[in-house]
Amino acid sequence: MLELQRRMLQTEKEEEEPEKPAEPTTPREILDRMFSGRAWEIYETAKIQYPTAMPQVEQALVEGIKSGKIQDRIDGESLFAFLRQLGLNVRLNTKIRYKEHGELKTIGQRIKER
Repeated sequence: MLELQRRMLQTEKEEEEPEKPAEPTTPREILDRMFSGRAWEIYETAKIQYPTAMPQVEQALVEGIKSGKIQDRIDGESLFAFLRQLGLNVRLNTKIRYKEHGELKTIGQRIKER
């Protein structure tokens, strides 16, 4: 009878304790929890343009996140500014488009029409 009570108490304790989500293990999973907005786009572009420097940057970011020095989410603008401060001028493919009569047009299309 005592054994049955112990087992019941143990199962009740297990049910009461909420299960913790699995801790991310890979650097990509850790960064994925902190990146928001266009951060992945900036990161991947920088990785292509600076293949030797970005693994070191990735390691520094992951260590900062693990140690608690980086607590806020990292958006694209802040990652871009951070890389600039490190001397990595990431070149992004940008297009200027505007809306005219319900259509999105580029500057080139506008010039050709005139």
